[in-house]
Amino acid sequence: MIIHHPATYLALGDSYTIGEAVPLHESYPYQLVQLLRKKGQHLHAAEVIARTGWTTTELGEQLIHTQLEEKYDWVSLLIGVNNHYRGMAVKEFSEDLHFLVNKSIHLCRQEQKGVWLLSIPDWTVTPFAAQPDQRERFALSEFNQVVKNTASSMGVNYLDITPSTLQAVKDPEGLCSDGLHYSGKTYGVWAGLMEKGWLSVAGL
Repeated sequence: MIIHHPATYLALGDSYTIGEAVPLHESYPYQLVQLLRKKGQHLHAAEVIARTGWTTTELGEQLIHTQLEEKYDWVSLLIGVNNHYRGMAVKEFSEDLHFLVNKSIHLCRQEQKGVWLLSIPDWTVTPFAAQPDQRERFALSEFNQVVKNTASSMGVNYLDITPSTLQAVKDPEGLCSDGLHYSGKTYGVWAGLMEKGWLSVAGL
């Protein structure tokens, strides 16, 4: 699909979307826009609806009460880590995620083709978690399976960023100082993955 006007991009999520503990310009939505602009794509700055600590339910409630543009050319969704961290049910997460993906499709001018659903970062192996817990990791894998299955069943783009988060804990520059959130370097990896997928979907 060729977009003749400057494209609009809506990024939905939690602390990983706003880039908690790093400057705004190091967040992955910001870096993605900059990468695409360098490739000659005309984009407005990303509109971000995200907050540290949000679960799927809280993001959904915010979307219901937020005045948004009628349509965006691209929408990304990265959510679920706080559902897992708080010990919320996978079934509830699945139901909420279905609602959020439907909302994303409704907001996207390209419908399913322009929606990106990202996997949940593996926070269980970060210094914040103190000690890797196999039970926690198994539970997170269940949440991520829901993410992957939802993307497949609803026909939206899926991007698996979880492997990059496992690599980040081995990299002295992969995490920020709080030992939980990722550095601009790691967010840059996500932005690069999204850039490739975005250009591929756009046929460029």
